[in-house]
Amino acid sequence: MRGLVIRVLAVAAATAASTSVWAADADHGADLARRWCASCHLVEGTQKQASADVPSFSQIAQKADFTPEKVAFFLLDPHPKMPSFPLNRLEAADIAAYIGSLRK
Repeated sequence: MRGLVIRVLAVAAATAASTSVWAADADHGADLARRWCASCHLVEGTQKQASADVPSFSQIAQKADFTPEKVAFFLLDPHPKMPSFPLNRLEAADIAAYIGSLRK
């Protein structure tokens, strides 16, 4: 069942990414990241403090297998190491788009 949900989300994300109405907003993602993610992750270069055992958003963006879609799916699927935030698909896509904007 979980595999089916992931495939449905993948199709929905691909469809959403291809239409301007559903385009991810990296600026909104940066705002969300500062509010929800900055207590653990370095989300921007001006941030002074974060947890030592979690990757910065810049490090996540530089991973060889990085895609915004993978990050959005990760954010929507509960993980024991991360708090459960009530993100909807658009918010997850916005945060992923922000992380993608950090890729060099």
